[in-house]
Amino acid sequence: MSEPGSAGVKRNSTGQSVGPSVYKVPAGDDRERLVCAECGYIHYENPKIVVGSVVTHDGHVLLCRRAIHPRRGYWTLPAGYLEARETVFDGAKREALEEACAEIELGDLFAVYNIPRLSQVHIFFRARLVKEAVACGPESLEVRLFRWDDIPDPDLAFPTTRWALAHYREIAGQQEFTVRTNPPGDWGDLVKG
Repeated sequence: MSEPGSAGVKRNSTGQSVGPSVYKVPAGDDRERLVCAECGYIHYENPKIVVGSVVTHDGHVLLCRRAIHPRRGYWTLPAGYLEARETVFDGAKREALEEACAEIELGDLFAVYNIPRLSQVHIFFRARLVKEAVACGPESLEVRLFRWDDIPDPDLAFPTTRWALAHYREIAGQQEFTVRTNPPGDWGDLVKG
């Protein structure tokens, strides 16, 4: 006979549990968490942080055509997941280098977007190219500096790409501004057309 709450508990060859394997509401909490049935250890599933930048040079903006899924073939800003033990500043610089072989100088943080359906937070900085040379990294099919009026809006990969570009333009030239967030009522759900 099984212990109460032991359904779905993973066990090794000696019958011991193999870590957090049961979803339940721990004492003093208000939501289900992944818990170890043996010792009570709680595995907290926290949001992923995406860091990136709107990189400009001589009136142009840097975009990368994605070579990976999701949204392969669509244009995006240089951005990606923050690595463990990495600052958001170092992460944004690394992503520009990895995706566009671009050396950048970061400016101000200008946008923080919440994407709850994916459990993600996206953070964007203003940035400028240190050297004009850019090239495809392993995650990019193509890298280009676009004039603002030539940005391929229908082919942008994600809502946050569109938001960041629009918000960047709103604050262009401003030294003092309010950090931008999701447009009212928009939580980043892709609309299939």
